Amino acid sequence: MSGISLLFAGLIVLNYNSIDALRIQSSRILRYSLRMSTESDIIPKTLNPREERRRILKTENYNRMGFKEEKQDVKAMMTKEFTSPLVAELRANGGVITRGDVTVKLAEFYGFCWGVERAIAMAYEARSHFPDKTIHITNEIIHNPQVNERLLEMDVKFMDGKKGKDYSVVNSGDVVILPAFGATIQEMQLLDEKKVQIVDTTCPWVSKVWNAVDSHRAAGQTSVIHGKYSHEETIATASFCEEYIIVKDMEEAQYVANYIANGGDKEEFMRKFKNAVSAGFDPDKHLTKIGLANQTTMYKRETKEIGRLLEVTMLKKYGPADLAQHYAEFDTICDATQERQDAVTDLVAHKDLAFVLVVGGFDSSNTAHLKEIPHKFGVESFHIDRAERILPDNSIQHRTIEGEVVVTKDFLKKGPITIGVTSGASTPDKSMEDALERIFLIHKLL
Repeated sequence: MSGISLLFAGLIVLNYNSIDALRIQSSRILRYSLRMSTESDIIPKTLNPREERRRILKTENYNRMGFKEEKQDVKAMMTKEFTSPLVAELRANGGVITRGDVTVKLAEFYGFCWGVERAIAMAYEARSHFPDKTIHITNEIIHNPQVNERLLEMDVKFMDGKKGKDYSVVNSGDVVILPAFGATIQEMQLLDEKKVQIVDTTCPWVSKVWNAVDSHRAAGQTSVIHGKYSHEETIATASFCEEYIIVKDMEEAQYVANYIANGGDKEEFMRKFKNAVSAGFDPDKHLTKIGLANQTTMYKRETKEIGRLLEVTMLKKYGPADLAQHYAEFDTICDATQERQDAVTDLVAHKDLAFVLVVGGFDSSNTAHLKEIPHKFGVESFHIDRAERILPDNSIQHRTIEGEVVVTKDFLKKGPITIGVTSGASTPDKSMEDALERIFLIHKLL
């Protein structure tokens, strides 16, 4: 056995297939689909989703504040599980440390945001507060494999089913956690009817977006949502809209803007957005008055560019005097998302970086956008979801911009190197420490 293999003995070293198998296990929850389970489909669409949510918020079985008596113990537990002495040392040293020939530069903002910490704490508190109750969660609490695996260990049951979430397993008196991404109004109605204890960890920034689309609804505007139509948060947001269309990037936004300005092939339009529009959507009818909203984890600069594009398009079509009647925009970009993106932009300005290590869930939208920034600036980067992706043979399994998981061999070079590091808003500091410790160890043995 080689020296490097011996030094890694006793560590959890997973091969490519076993890591993916573990990730699949922890992500057993089927991704939100636009079609809910049959049972939830029978819940009628409320005329005013925001008011319906407010009604549910006031019920005795609804909790969105956590459990005060559990907070101190849960805080201690999270500190033990998620914090990192190495990251603390990085912060104390102005974001730079050197180990052997490896210098690490840390992005100014990184890792857990307040909304994510709040969601995890509430889930932990719920488990402690209801030790004998069956607890379900409607989806991953956040997009981080280690955190979701921890909830599985706590016997929190993730909803799954071949055709959607299976709410038939939820019984009156059970506890149901709503994740940080939120849940659709139809899900909330169903859980309210089932008389379960709801623990709502929805991030307040997501709720802010729901308020924005409710303003669109009240003004008779179609919500143009910058997001991914299959993402849990965007689906939840769409459920609070009257009419909506979801655009994932500037290219799709330009297609919509061109249709608004010049018309086009309606059938082609509907084929292109068949999975990303409200029922009965008609582009000739529903794009005359629009409002912009966004999935909170999208790339901030692109959201702003889409907003400018749509505003100019409506200005040219309807004139400055009537612009306010045809276009609305609220600032719903999450502060934490923006800070982390700006910090990576600043990080890649350092010309001496061999690469940027991005740590966070492969299905984490905010982490994927952090990966895009060094790519835009021509800086090599590796997006990993756990330290075990860094293997003893000096290879790294990482997610590309296109979403494919690939292997790069000999990713660390001999001699002095400087690397940048950041992590997504759903990533514990401990995950970043574990990854860096592997890099230090491998590089030492090159």
